[in-house]
Amino acid sequence: QVQLVESGGGLVQPGGSLRLSCAASGSISSIYAMGWYRQAPGKQRELVATIGSGGSTNYADSVKGRFTISRDNAKNTVNLQMNSLKPEDTAVYYCDAKIWAAAFRDYWGQGTQVTVAS
Repeated sequence: QVQLVESGGGLVQPGGSLRLSCAASGSISSIYAMGWYRQAPGKQRELVATIGSGGSTNYADSVKGRFTISRDNAKNTVNLQMNSLKPEDTAVYYCDAKIWAAAFRDYWGQGTQVTVAS
């Protein structure tokens, strides 16, 4: 059974920083793309950033220059460094990974709350 477990959310003031981490565990053969998505109250879930197995990255326009996604293939982890946080970044952040275990599937973490407020 494959699991994604996120950590690192919390409350931060505008302009502050947070680092989210996500670890994949279980009977994993290969992990392809990994990424972070977020969902604010009353809004649809949206892409924040993704990173391919080779390190290629993609960011939402709203976070470019402020957020950095990285991964450690040896540890099956993906991180999201968030700087210059704004109140509009407040959301539940979800880790996503496309994993080949018994079959190829999209796995999601349980979500971690990020609140940006003074």
